[in-house]
Amino acid sequence: MRNILTTELSQFRYRDIFKRLIHTIREYKKDVILGIVFIIIETICECAIPLFMSYLIDTMGAMSESAQTTNNEIIITVSVYAAILLVLATISFVSGILAGRFSAKGGVGFATNLRKDFFYNTTTFSFQNIDKFSVSSLVTRQTTDISFIQQAFTVVIRIGVRAPLMLIFSIVMASVLAYQMVWIYAITIPLLCVLLVLVIYFSMPIFLRVFDKYDRLNESIEENVRGIRVVKTYVKEEFEKDKFNKASEDIRKDYVKAERLLALSNPSMMCAMYLSMFLIIFIGSSVIINEVSYVLNDLGQYDAHFGTLTVGNISSLITFGAQILSSLMMLQMVFVFIAMCSASLKRVYEVLVEKPTIANKENAIKEIKTGDIEFDNVNFKYKLEAEKYALSDINLKIKEGEMVGIIGGTGSSKSTLVNLISRFYDTTTGEVKVSGINVKDYDITSLRESVSMVLQKNILFSGTIKDNLRWGNKDASDEEIVEACKIAQADSFIESFPDKYDTQIQQGGSNVSGGQKQRLCIARAILKKPKVLIMDDSTSAVDTKTDAYIRQGLRKTLPNTTKIIIAQRISSVQDADKIIVMDDGEINGIGTHDELLKSNKIYQEIYEIQNRIGGK
Repeated sequence: MRNILTTELSQFRYRDIFKRLIHTIREYKKDVILGIVFIIIETICECAIPLFMSYLIDTMGAMSESAQTTNNEIIITVSVYAAILLVLATISFVSGILAGRFSAKGGVGFATNLRKDFFYNTTTFSFQNIDKFSVSSLVTRQTTDISFIQQAFTVVIRIGVRAPLMLIFSIVMASVLAYQMVWIYAITIPLLCVLLVLVIYFSMPIFLRVFDKYDRLNESIEENVRGIRVVKTYVKEEFEKDKFNKASEDIRKDYVKAERLLALSNPSMMCAMYLSMFLIIFIGSSVIINEVSYVLNDLGQYDAHFGTLTVGNISSLITFGAQILSSLMMLQMVFVFIAMCSASLKRVYEVLVEKPTIANKENAIKEIKTGDIEFDNVNFKYKLEAEKYALSDINLKIKEGEMVGIIGGTGSSKSTLVNLISRFYDTTTGEVKVSGINVKDYDITSLRESVSMVLQKNILFSGTIKDNLRWGNKDASDEEIVEACKIAQADSFIESFPDKYDTQIQQGGSNVSGGQKQRLCIARAILKKPKVLIMDDSTSAVDTKTDAYIRQGLRKTLPNTTKIIIAQRISSVQDADKIIVMDDGEINGIGTHDELLKSNKIYQEIYEIQNRIGGK
């Protein structure tokens, strides 16, 4: 699976990913643009301040050496430059605040839209799509990956725009002030760029591995939480701790490797910065000293002239040098964030562009008239490359209102068979028909509203009992809810609760027993008033007497609903109109309880084993 995903990821182009991200910004484009505009203004002001400081230093130096300069002239000059610097600093300060505000709003809004798009697209997935990614991987992408992308997006807006602009402006202004000194930057900058590229080149594969390991870590946590009762029953806490520690330690080791590589950049940056400052001061001072000349003025005094390079130039060059190298450090941080989130970008993009394998046709039929079901030469396998079919040569007809039992050994594809009726999967070959029409021609929502399933793994959600039951019919009245619960034999235990139907159900239904959970799920399915009701081993946790009452209630109150009951116990299906015996993905026999006892070997074996065990 991971090899397949890696191959598909390599086919994605960053240009396509970038276009999708731009689309995701949507209503927050204004905030992002304003954030960038204010960052540009802030950067221009910050680069202009050293330039005016250079002019101020040189002007004051020249005025102090001139005997004709008055104190008023000095005060006026200082005041003008101070006002200019104050205005630039104020604009820079205000722009920085506004840039931070708009950038933060744009970044959070972008991540919000990305999470929505991700979640909404995931809800359209078929079981086949979900099987492709796995649940733990989808959770990691929705949480960890999108968080990385949000951080990188904010960094790119704020620093990714600011750093290159500051780098360019600083180099240009340094060239204007002292073009003969720019060669110092021409040496240090390319060397640092090469170092950054090497760091990113070697660290990026490590980050790619880390996210695969995050999937495995989440999978371990999910298994442990879901199976906590089993873990405690078999006293396997230490085993689970060791498994978690191993997965966590693998992530730590990779992060340490990556951080060691990234750690090389900071000392290299500082070394380059101080080297540049040393060269600027040393060479600049030498140039000033060598170019100095003394000229006799009108008062008979000598004025010093420093040629093309001044003390103000040196001061500004040092500042611009610091800005250039700090810009490179910021760019390095941007590249690191991009490298870290590049894997996340591809993983999230992969889900965003994934098309559901099951989709509506144009002009899909929205009305399901009857509960007649037909399987016509159906073959099915979960993956096209699979060698063996999960279902083979299935030909079956079920009339509206019939109660049909399905029985067979573990792995005989009983659940797979009924999943095709609701179109959770599509057939590989052949047709499944409901009311005489291929299920592929129906609107998916209309089909699933008419086919109600009580799944093998019963799920309840946090909220009241009424809230959970109204999943079947959001407009159901209290009387309809009570009636459905009576059919499902749930009313008696609900009435025993202090809050009755307003009792709070904890997440996953952890505060009710397995049998109670099953009966609530059956009541929820009954409230849909479906054309077809499928119960996939949904009475396994209730006693045989309650099971019989449930079937009697279904026969009596849903006479026109086709009822399909998958069960492990023969007692759960023996009064069905017909029973289907499944074996290794094929129909081994069809008939009533009495007919199969006489003619079907598998059914006979199951009956004998269950009766023998029951008789002991």
